[in-house]
Amino acid sequence: MSEMRADTSVNRVAIVFSGGPAPAANAVISAAAISFIEEGREVVGFFHGYSSLQDYHPVASRLLPNEHYRVLTDNDVRGIANSRGILIGTARANPGKGITCSADLSNPEKTRALANVYNALVDLEIDALISIGGDDTLKTANFLYEYQKGLPPEARRFKVVHLPKTIDNDYRGIDFTFGFFTAVDFMAQEVQNLRADASATHSYFIVETMGRKAGWLSYGVAIAGEADLVVGVEDVEGPLALEEQVACPKTGEVQTHKRVNIEALADRIVDLILTREKRGKHHGTIVLAEGLGEMLPESFLKGLPRDEHGHISLGRLDLGKLMAQVVMDRHLARTNRKKKITGVQLGYESRCALPHAFDVMLGSQLGIGAYRALVEEGLDGHMVSVSGQLDLNYVPFHELVNADTLTTEVRFIRNGSDFHRLARFLETRGEKAAEGWSPGRRPEPKSLRGDGGPLT
Repeated sequence: MSEMRADTSVNRVAIVFSGGPAPAANAVISAAAISFIEEGREVVGFFHGYSSLQDYHPVASRLLPNEHYRVLTDNDVRGIANSRGILIGTARANPGKGITCSADLSNPEKTRALANVYNALVDLEIDALISIGGDDTLKTANFLYEYQKGLPPEARRFKVVHLPKTIDNDYRGIDFTFGFFTAVDFMAQEVQNLRADASATHSYFIVETMGRKAGWLSYGVAIAGEADLVVGVEDVEGPLALEEQVACPKTGEVQTHKRVNIEALADRIVDLILTREKRGKHHGTIVLAEGLGEMLPESFLKGLPRDEHGHISLGRLDLGKLMAQVVMDRHLARTNRKKKITGVQLGYESRCALPHAFDVMLGSQLGIGAYRALVEEGLDGHMVSVSGQLDLNYVPFHELVNADTLTTEVRFIRNGSDFHRLARFLETRGEKAAEGWSPGRRPEPKSLRGDGGPLT
């Protein structure tokens, strides 16, 4: 192993935290900042993501210390690893909005906000950017990395490393993201409380959990919270799936989309209720992944607002309440008896919960990993990751971002994997497993990273 040499060109580092909050955010910021400060290097924390950076102008919209950013001191970042919230705040500002292919990076109109970020960091003499955020923030980090490749040779450049953040745990390139276990623990306790309520009232709760497109959070919450059934987007197959023809709003082209069969899902839940009644159980909890909302038939999705990245506002949909009503109606139709079923949304409460010890350790290692990537490894255009005993490794952006579309890929739970089967084994099952709901065979082994390898 070759001797590591410290990169002396990285003397002023910027930290930007973007997207939704996550527990242990301050552990990441603290560890990263301390690593540089102890070496006599400056750390600049920008407030509220890219909000001020994307509107930067050297005259009209100057960036002011303690208003738009702060040079962090040792006192700022010591003793905050276990604290709630985010020291420098966050926002969903998206300077890469509108960039859909590599050719767009040379389009002055489409890169206007991106150029503002670049100019702001260069004018503040930033040598490296530590980006902390979800997959959309990773895309922005890659945009900045790729944008600089197209600059004249004499132009100043700064390095870019990214630290993966999401309570959803749907990131390629890392096994678990910081905040995931805290969110699971917090929501699982809520499900346990609802379970006790359901027992006392002979009723059911249908709990919708955050998690965006993948089922990691819902599965974790269901397993730890001892729910009687969990359904994620990964389970939409067989009788739970249907196809729908939808016209693209921009082109008018008719496309086929996979949708969740609401009637079949309601029947699956009613089957569960009736099976439990036969066993003398007249109560229970069911967990649904919020990502199922995006798979509802088009009639449910029309008119729903979308965020900066084009995602449907799933919180406005309230899948838990919607399914509770459908299941109550279906239960009445099948049994001629009323059953109290209540829909509940969980998620926002967990995003700034007191961080789990594992998330503090994981976040701290990722923060230190940013220092090691930039200073010890001299890397640029990499994401910091961990595996095994929190061993650091560094994944090039090109393995995580599609070179043609510049998009990332969601990491789903592998249907039939041991984690997937765990929930199936623990949930309430009838005497004969329904089609598509068998624990299944163990799949062929895949990469230990669990990400399916690079996009091509």
